[in-house]
Amino acid sequence: QAILGEHDARAAILPTEVPNLVVLPSGTDLVGAELELVAIDQREGRLRTALEPLRAAYDYIFIDCPPSLGLLTVNALVAADRVLVPLQCEYYALEGLGSLLRTIELVRANLNRSLELEGVVLTMFDARNNLAKQVATDVQAHLPGQVYETVIPRNVRLSEAPSHGKPALLYDIESKGAQSYLQLATEMLQRHHAAIRKHA
Repeated sequence: QAILGEHDARAAILPTEVPNLVVLPSGTDLVGAELELVAIDQREGRLRTALEPLRAAYDYIFIDCPPSLGLLTVNALVAADRVLVPLQCEYYALEGLGSLLRTIELVRANLNRSLELEGVVLTMFDARNNLAKQVATDVQAHLPGQVYETVIPRNVRLSEAPSHGKPALLYDIESKGAQSYLQLATEMLQRHHAAIRKHA
């Protein structure tokens, strides 16, 4: 209920089995929270306000958004500095990407002028599938330089991990899927360090 201002977000933080990684979990009541937000003043900025006390304490804060463009996602975009878009290598995902990019532009113009596109990560990629390869080609042509080189493949171990209550890295770190996420993290850090050096 931190997004509604009913609790301090710091009090809801939970540790994980991964060193230096904590989570601020949501729950099933988040759907109700979106309905409550509609009636609240400055509703688009509630998450930013809730997370502000945490900014100085962490190097990175990742906000996992629902696959919709409702008020909760708008709150996340207002609270964020950058947007990393996971894109499934399927036809209809391209249409969703277009809608998301338009929403990002609207939020940047009206609510969060510092918001930037971090990049796009291709997920559920199957090199044997011609459609997946075509989607990858189309996205790279549409957003040159903004598509991460790391691609997250379709992987059974990634699909199994949630049913065991574990992230992929703890469920099977040797799996191709887990290794891809480690590679993604490395690529992201390299990009950020390069950007810092460029502006130094």
